[in-house]
Amino acid sequence: MGSQPIETLSEEEQRRQLNMEDATSQLERAQWVLNSPDPPGLLQELGSSVREIIFPRGKKRTSSTARQKQQSRAIEFLQGVFPILRWGRDYKASKFKNDLMAGLTLASLSIPQSIGYANLAKLDPQYGLYTSVIPPLIYAIMGSSREIAIGPVAVVSMLLSSMIAEIQDPLADPVAYRNFVFTVTLFAGTFQALFGLFRLGFLVDFLSHASIVGFMGGAAIVIGLQQLKGLLGISHFTTKTDVVSVLHSAFTSIDHPGRRNKKLFWFPAIAPLVSVILSTLIVFLTKADKHGVKIEAIAVGRSFASIKGYHIDGNKEMLAIGFMNIAGSLSSCYVATGSFSRTAVNFSAGCQTLVSNIVMSITVLVSLEVFTRLLYYTPTAILASIILSALPGLIDIRGAYYIWKVDKLDFIACIGAFFGVLFASVEIGLLAAVIISFARILLNAIRPGIEALGRLPRADVYCDMNQYPMAVKTPGILAVRINSALLCFANANFIRERILRWVTEEVNETKESTEGGIKAVILDMSNVMNIDTAGILALEELHKELLIHESQLAIANPKWQVIHKLRLAKFIDRIGSGWIFLTVSEAVDACVCSKLTAFANC
Repeated sequence: MGSQPIETLSEEEQRRQLNMEDATSQLERAQWVLNSPDPPGLLQELGSSVREIIFPRGKKRTSSTARQKQQSRAIEFLQGVFPILRWGRDYKASKFKNDLMAGLTLASLSIPQSIGYANLAKLDPQYGLYTSVIPPLIYAIMGSSREIAIGPVAVVSMLLSSMIAEIQDPLADPVAYRNFVFTVTLFAGTFQALFGLFRLGFLVDFLSHASIVGFMGGAAIVIGLQQLKGLLGISHFTTKTDVVSVLHSAFTSIDHPGRRNKKLFWFPAIAPLVSVILSTLIVFLTKADKHGVKIEAIAVGRSFASIKGYHIDGNKEMLAIGFMNIAGSLSSCYVATGSFSRTAVNFSAGCQTLVSNIVMSITVLVSLEVFTRLLYYTPTAILASIILSALPGLIDIRGAYYIWKVDKLDFIACIGAFFGVLFASVEIGLLAAVIISFARILLNAIRPGIEALGRLPRADVYCDMNQYPMAVKTPGILAVRINSALLCFANANFIRERILRWVTEEVNETKESTEGGIKAVILDMSNVMNIDTAGILALEELHKELLIHESQLAIANPKWQVIHKLRLAKFIDRIGSGWIFLTVSEAVDACVCSKLTAFANC
């Protein structure tokens, strides 16, 4: 009997020792957060980004001399700018056979489409073929995508004609109009190259996939309606791109000789149709559909690079496309880019490398030398039918339905871009797509999600109590997670007011209880990548207002930039270094252990 108090005392001492060890380890982990090294500065990050695109990270160099290191860096630089130097060393004759067949198949589709798209851009047919010769050769040297097919595309051709025609009438002065087109191509290539050089490719991400689906669908319908001029032989047609103006022009411009002579009405009316039928019969008799026409129905929005298991750097692609368009503008080419339909054809034809683009370019060049004079006699109805044959692939109905099913806000962006192109203009539709996408980003940034956290049963994990109703809230402690990458001027006040509202509600609910409301607020900042001065000021105001409510503010899992700026702003000194924790679990345990006093007094 006499030994029992000694055993009980021993157990209490062991428990106290374990608690002290746990507290010491928590203090040590908190010091890891507080004493982390300073992150790289702005100039260091910019320089690192430029070096990364020019000197891609690869195997560690083991050369011992400075000369060998310089040679190695020079080789890395050349291979980064000209990827053909990397994959060209391993090129084999077996790959050339596949690339040759893919290039010839690609040329059979590229030649008629280039002629049609040049007509859509209000240029002579040869300029579309020029665009299928020079830019693909440049991209083959500087590009990194193996399957992409470079050349003119329908949407870009329509954008050029719709915008430049407002400045210079192509019928009044074709030479001046062409000069405008080549100048626009030069500036487009320059901006693309600069964006790639300074790693600004993320700017393209403001145009979301949903907006692109709507924009492409609306543009396809407008392009199709504009071909009524060539199909119906209308001489006077509107230069506007909205569907109302196009349909109005089509119905009011029917002024053919057949109106004056009703007996001859059907001859001019069916002449373009007869040309289309004859050209279709020629395609059928020569089995041209075996060379890629049926492949138009392939879902070209797939990621061809991911299928073959390699990665494409978007910034390097912008750099390659930029220099490609700069060179093209100096050789009578207009804006070129990757074609959805022709890329699908190239992939399905079994291309292995960018040599297929070189084969296609040489084939188009030969056709230019041989058939240039015959291009003048190509009927406009044939050109219109060529353009129409490529349009179904631009209308992604399945993609629109998928967007509607998954995300209704994305569908609003899709529909906004679609109707903007259809009922306003291509420029308005593109602007609407960017504005809607940007507005959604702003909405998420200004009103980020804030989650009240609870501990899962039989686990040391804290998660959103709305998503996991079984999570248990710790009495007297409010743990919240900020679901925003930035705590900045745009959302700082919203977050502060939301947390204070929760604290006030808890105080009102527990006024008559003995708990006395919230005694500690824990901010889980694991999702916050950066913070600005407005965000720091909001945290300071939140800390002051919580002290008025007799509550303490604690910070859990702050990221590198966040803890660095909080140290510089002396915010950690204001709340106390004992209230910085590595995890939410440690913060909650510390608050409970200390009985809502300083962690050091636990």
